[in-house]
Amino acid sequence: MIAYVFPGQGAQFVGMGKNLYVSNANAKALFDEADEILGYKITDIMFAGSDEELRQTKITQPAVFLHSVISASCSAEKFEMVAGHSLGEFSALVAAKAISFADGLKLVYARAMAMQKACEKAPSTMAAIIGLPDETVENICKEVSGENNVVVPANYNCPGQLVISGNIDAVNAACEKLKAAGAKRALVLKVGGAFHSPLMEPARAELAAAIEKTEFSKPMCPVYQNYDAKAHENPEEIKQNLIAQLTSPVRWTEEVNNMVAAGASEFVECGPGKALQGMIGRICKGNTGVSVRGLE
Repeated sequence: MIAYVFPGQGAQFVGMGKNLYVSNANAKALFDEADEILGYKITDIMFAGSDEELRQTKITQPAVFLHSVISASCSAEKFEMVAGHSLGEFSALVAAKAISFADGLKLVYARAMAMQKACEKAPSTMAAIIGLPDETVENICKEVSGENNVVVPANYNCPGQLVISGNIDAVNAACEKLKAAGAKRALVLKVGGAFHSPLMEPARAELAAAIEKTEFSKPMCPVYQNYDAKAHENPEEIKQNLIAQLTSPVRWTEEVNNMVAAGASEFVECGPGKALQGMIGRICKGNTGVSVRGLE
């Protein structure tokens, strides 16, 4: 069984999607529709903007979503199972026809704007921790966190790689303790804020209002969701998990393992970059029955 997976923020690069735009009429029509929906030419920024422009959350999220959804729609008609990492979950839901392309884009833009606002309220960041067991990272986050100084596990990416998220001081303090505990690296990331942490609560409330107004249908295939790493097909459950995702960790390792257990033998990454291919390769290390690739 083929599992299609969709990346999140961080995979963007200038020029993304341009080949699709010039070589595929369906892709061009969707990119043009996106420019109309957003009210500005995001394609100009994607194809020929600056790295700095593309790094802004309000640009990055719709850009990665568009590249992912349009590349998937040009390569497959039917999907057997899908999943997305963080923002990628919206791309997965559009691919599985749980929400329309236009509604998906509007929700992603609403999510990006809400997250940007939440980031401006409290100086916050994220850091990648390499080479420690999850439990050690979880315990140190608990030790460091105080009432107004929070750090939590945010992305369980693959064995030995966990991203933490929170207030800048708490993240820095956790990084020092994690290095002392034997982490190979504790690298603060260039992100706008503490995604997948309690600091995203203002954004969660705003996104919830937008999601509740959007029509969700039963997807054409199981959608594995970050909130609980399980497969979902009930539209109401999908909505609630999508809302909860903003302030909860991305359980990617567990999600991939659950997809393999359900019969996934090939993973195809749809969208910019190869981040998910690397993670899945490490999650499934030693399992010769699983292959990973990007879209041709």
